[in-house]
Amino acid sequence: MKQKLPYLFFLFFCHCICFAQIKGIVKDSISSEPIPFVNIWVENEEIGTTSDLDGSFSLHIKDINKNLIFSALGFHKKMIPAKQSEVVFLKATVIELNEVVLLNKKETKSIEIGKTPNAILQTFDNGPKIEAKFFPYKESYKKTPFIKTVSIQTDSKIEEATLKIHFYEVTEEGAPGKELLQKDFLVKIKKGILKNKIDISTYNLTISQKGIYVAYEKLMIESNALERKNIDPYTKKEKKQKTYYPHVLYNYVERESVYSFYGGKWNKKVNEQEPQEKLTIFEPAINLTLTN
Repeated sequence: MKQKLPYLFFLFFCHCICFAQIKGIVKDSISSEPIPFVNIWVENEEIGTTSDLDGSFSLHIKDINKNLIFSALGFHKKMIPAKQSEVVFLKATVIELNEVVLLNKKETKSIEIGKTPNAILQTFDNGPKIEAKFFPYKESYKKTPFIKTVSIQTDSKIEEATLKIHFYEVTEEGAPGKELLQKDFLVKIKKGILKNKIDISTYNLTISQKGIYVAYEKLMIESNALERKNIDPYTKKEKKQKTYYPHVLYNYVERESVYSFYGGKWNKKVNEQEPQEKLTIFEPAINLTLTN
């Protein structure tokens, strides 16, 4: 008599995450003109994008019931459900003009700050985050109080890419605060591995006794994109992959904390395992030149 062997059933579960594509356009609430370079984030997530030159944007999200956060210099921040973002109107903020002060600039002295000893430069394709570098104040800066240039090291594979630079006050808590410029500061980056030195002397920026944050924002716009075709090694099918440039180079350093803007807010990272110890992190290769 044959003994019946038990049947073994193997159940395979395919865990599939479905993404919905959200498309929309961002406009000025008064003029209805499109607003380019708007920072767009899924609330509290590291998923985001940038509105293009015509104000349009496209974003793949896991849940259309999530909120999107829209922020742009010169406009009030706005948060709305993703499914209601076909047309988004932003309200302009009231611009307060600074008092005109005549400055006695000499520009006979200059120092470069922010250099990292034994720098190890690396690049990352890290999406649309705003990454900030903190420059603490030193008493010696009294002799060269004005910021003359900002330099940022980049690697780009396209002829010309656009990068946005930010300058922030420092809050009482030590975080990036109010933006020091009233308009977007856009920089054109050429192809290659370069140290880009940008003259900002006309803005008369200085470092306060709390210090200053300088940050870069990668713009996820079509003019920054390079599309390549790859063959999937498993399916043998052709896939299109977009890479957005420029890539910013980073130094490997030790810091007490670091700030990144994503999910619609500034996020502070510290050494959670050893709170008294510094973080070993990658920091954007940004330097400043000070002058008198």
